Amino acid sequence: MTLKQSLHSIWNVAKREIQRLTSKPIYFFCMLIAPALCVVFFLSLMQDGLPTNLPIAVVDMDGSATSRNLIRQLDAFEQTEVVYKTATFDDARREMQKGNIYGIFYIPKNFAVEATTGKQPTLSFYTNGTYLIAASLLFRDMKTMSVLAGASVGLQTGLAHGYTENQIMAQLQPIVIDTHAIGNPWLNYSVYLNNTLLPGVLQLMIFLVTVLSIGSEIKYSTAREWLQMGGNSLTVSLIGKIFPHTVIFTIVAFLYAVALYGFNSFPLNSGWLPMLSALFLLVIASQAVGIFMIGVLPTFRLGLSSACLFGMIAFSIVGFSFPVLGMDPTLQALSNLFPLRHYFLIYVDQALNGRPFFYSWAEYAWLMGFLVLPFLIGKNLKNALLYFKYIP
Repeated sequence: MTLKQSLHSIWNVAKREIQRLTSKPIYFFCMLIAPALCVVFFLSLMQDGLPTNLPIAVVDMDGSATSRNLIRQLDAFEQTEVVYKTATFDDARREMQKGNIYGIFYIPKNFAVEATTGKQPTLSFYTNGTYLIAASLLFRDMKTMSVLAGASVGLQTGLAHGYTENQIMAQLQPIVIDTHAIGNPWLNYSVYLNNTLLPGVLQLMIFLVTVLSIGSEIKYSTAREWLQMGGNSLTVSLIGKIFPHTVIFTIVAFLYAVALYGFNSFPLNSGWLPMLSALFLLVIASQAVGIFMIGVLPTFRLGLSSACLFGMIAFSIVGFSFPVLGMDPTLQALSNLFPLRHYFLIYVDQALNGRPFFYSWAEYAWLMGFLVLPFLIGKNLKNALLYFKYIP
């Protein structure tokens, strides 16, 4: 087959695929509606960056002016809201068991007196670890408040004994702590999560649509017609079939980038080109993996099941929900089998850290390397298309 004939066949297959896409609502939903719903939902859900006004209870056994001032300062934290005050711990514990609060701040009896007389009273705080994010934020706020309270008492006691403020601070904080949050200095949960979660959703949709499109040819016994239109060349037939998908998913991916880096002004320290290139490579790499899945498991049900499973595992193993370097070495190696893993590393290097392109070339190469997968199962897939009989 000459190049001209191949291009003509690709065009004919592509037109046939466009007709199939427009005739079945499932494709419209997976390729356009689902990605659009996800971007609106997740960006709206986390528009504040971090959860705010997380409810806690305060058990004030002291009832002094000092304890009341402590409670007011704790309530002033952005993430913390004191919604329940009681003088008994059992009441607060019941509220936590009901799920009405995420934490308890306990001020003991005689707190103010013991603090000013050097008897070291104990401030206690409890967080509901069932809700890990809320518990972590509240633990941070309550610990900060406890440290500030201790420092305030120490400062007042020292001044009462005639020490200067500098002398007191040297005792309270003999070592100065200098911290720097790099990459996401705002500690913005939306920046952290959406930049990988949304491409992960896109990857999952690509897996499903690719498997669905090829698997339906087997299910409805139209595979021979498809191959004949492609000149009996599996390569030509596959290119013609997935080309419309590639165009649509690439447009969706670029719109994701506009939503993230344009409208929401998320960090984009290396410019648009590195991330747009990574998104395009993520699209075609995910399509290659989808073809590989249906080639290895050329049955409609198993193909879709494997696509769902592989797509869902990606959210846990690529490194944004749990650090890859903290995983078992076997899982660290397996994480490289997911296109989203390499996209995530490109995003960290290029968008967040603004490193030169040279440092990310291996990840771009990995994404392009996934394009080899369809050639590994070409023979098996063609046999399935020609001879496999679908059994309902």
